[in-house]
Formats: sequence, C-alpha cells, structure tokens
Amino acid sequence: MTITTVPNRVKILKDKFTQSLGLPFQELLPESEIQKIIDELQIKFRCRLFDPFVTLWAFLSQVLDVDKSCHNAVSRVIAYLVNEDVEIPSTDSSAYCQARSRLLEKLLEKLFGKTAQKIEEKVMPENLWCGRHVKVIDGSTVSIPDSIENQEAYPQPSSQKPGCGFPIAKIGVIFSLATGAAVALAIDVLNTHDLKLARKLYQFLNPLDVLLGDRAFWAYADLIAIKNLGCDAVFRKHQSRTTTMRKGKILGESDKFVSWHKPKKCPQGLNESEFSALPSTLIVREIYYYIIIPGFRTQQVSLITTLLDTTIYSTLEVLKLYGERWSVEMNQSQCHYKLVMFYADAA
Repeated sequence: MTITTVPNRVKILKDKFTQSLGLPFQELLPESEIQKIIDELQIKFRCRLFDPFVTLWAFLSQVLDVDKSCHNAVSRVIAYLVNEDVEIPSTDSSAYCQARSRLLEKLLEKLFGKTAQKIEEKVMPENLWCGRHVKVIDGSTVSIPDSIENQEAYPQPSSQKPGCGFPIAKIGVIFSLATGAAVALAIDVLNTHDLKLARKLYQFLNPLDVLLGDRAFWAYADLIAIKNLGCDAVFRKHQSRTTTMRKGKILGESDKFVSWHKPKKCPQGLNESEFSALPSTLIVREIYYYIIIPGFRTQQVSLITTLLDTTIYSTLEVLKLYGERWSVEMNQSQCHYKLVMFYADAA
C-alpha cells in the first residue's frame, strides 16, 4: 500500500537534505536549531509539504546551486522523493514560491547569526592572526528584483529613467577572515554612507576582534567606538589626511605613533552628546608602504591601526594582514550578492 501522507514526505525530505553531499545543513543548520527559533518567534504553520524546514533548506540549496531557478529547486525535492513509496508532488513551482515568501525575515536573520556563530566557534587557534579573530568590513551595492515593494524600499538611481533600471541597495557586511563566512549584514538605500552601515554592524563584534577595512571606515569617532568595544582596527588612511614622517614617534622604517585630535565640528551621524563624550586626542599607529608598478606612478598607501604593541603586531604582520583584505574583497563579491538576494527574495 502506497503511503502518501504529507508528514511522511516531509520526514523523507528532512533526512535527504540533512544528508546531502556538499550541503552542511545537519552540522550548521539542523532541524533542532530551526525549531528553537520558530518556537522563540512563535511562528505557526500548517502541516504541508513545504513547511519552514523543507522550504528553508530548498531555498538555501537554490541560492548555492549554479541553476538558481525555482523550477530547479522543486526538481531537487522531486528527485529526493522519486524512489520513495510516497506521492510525487507537482513540478509546478508555485507552492514552493508561496512557501518561500512566507519565510519571515526575522527567522532568516536569527538563523544567519546562529550559523555564523557556529562556524566561528570551529576556528582553531592556529588559524587566528596573532592569536586574534579578524573581521573584515566592506560595503557594496547590488541590484535586486524589480518589484513595486523593492522600488519603494530601495529606489533606483535618479540618473535612470523610470522603468529602465532595477532597484539598487547599499549593503555593509562583516566577514570572518579565518572562515570567509559573513557574520553580520546591514542593508539600506543607495545613497547611504558606508560609515552609517558600519555603525549598525559594530554590535556584532566580540571583544579582542580586529576589524579590517578600507579608508571609508577610518573616522576618528569610529576608531574610538571600536576601542570601547575592546577591539582594535586596521584601516587604510583617508586621503584627506596627509602623511609625513616629521611628526610622531618613529618606531621603525615606515612605522610611527601619531596623535590624532578630535574634529572641531560634530561630524554627521553623531549627536552633540556623543561628540562631547569623545576624548580630545587618540594615539594611533601609522604604517605606510609603496606600490611600484613599472610604467605607472608609484603609489603610497598608509595604514592606520590601534594595534600599538609593536612586539606582538610587527610592521610586516600588519602589512600582510591588510594584504588579505584585497583577496577577501575579490572572493566575497559574489557572497554579497547572494546574501542580499537571499533576504530580498524572502522578504
């Protein structure tokens, strides 16, 4: 006798997804973890084939697959059931798409944070930089599906004529340098400054983390905010500040301590009370090096860091660390896109 009940099919799919080769759902996103957050958020759902568990795993598989179509996601589900003694669902993807749209953004956010935490916990001491976790902060823009809701939330650039472009979102992401996994994400409209997004992400740093970023994140107030969290930073110095070896305490070749002074005016993004609470000076370390390419003008790059212990954090170690940021930026551009598409599609 053929068993066709939905619970049996769901159980089969749960087993198949958690045991799928290349999909670490059993280890990083088990059913128990999803259930815990569903209970916490008091999410109610009907007993159907595409319940939150199957839908979420199918959705993640879809995002990670080369073929990202909904039809391919449903075909994967059918393939898991075809050799079982159960009724095979329709190839129509509408039920799956409706189930995917029912996934709450809050559920995705909490699962995202839990998964990132689990991955970070698996990092061995030998994979740390000078015994510390390094987080890379970066900003980018992505185009998202052209729906009325997305156009209202993330308007397309004013330079594009209505109906001729896609909604564009500005994103800020913090990655773990050791694992390559994103640990925090912030999304806003296109004209949002990188620093505004960054200030939403500092809360996800852990004490002793080292935050690595480009010159968009170098602000005086932000360096102090990062230090107050018990963390340190390595940023490229903004071009508005000049570099000279005549001032500051010389530590070695191309390495010195310099004293930065509090801005005279309250910068955007801070209120008067926050600005008043800033110390009048901040000691930072400045390291610079040259990029020499035959046929091109020699370029000087200056780094600013709050890592003041030159014995533990040598000049060469800091330079090598900043070099890692470039490989992360190149390798993670597709991850930026996938993260935003993940949230935009599920919203």
